Amino acid sequence: MTRRTIYRLADIRDSIANIRRLLDGKTFEQMYADPDIRAAFERYLEIASEASRHIPDDLKSSHGQGVPWRNVADLGNVLRHTYHKSDARSLWDIYTTELDSLDHAVTAMMTAVSDPE
Repeated sequence: MTRRTIYRLADIRDSIANIRRLLDGKTFEQMYADPDIRAAFERYLEIASEASRHIPDDLKSSHGQGVPWRNVADLGNVLRHTYHKSDARSLWDIYTTELDSLDHAVTAMMTAVSDPE
């Protein structure tokens, strides 16, 4: 596995940790009302999205079957190019319902690449 893959996995892991730190204890309404928090949240999602594009497909298949990788990658395009149409509620749903599965997959991938059989 290349260093680039390891760095990209770390970028996703760090973005997830930053999102959790940023939003811990906050409600949707609090996030939505604060443009700085909302912008940081979107940026961390964008970083995770971009990093996901550089994870090899075989690693995604073997350790990330439950993650909708195409949607993860596409999210970055939405945030970059049609940011004015991004739906804050949908982004919040990613935080509350999808982030854990991505985190588990990335953790499994990091274990696999750091401890190859």
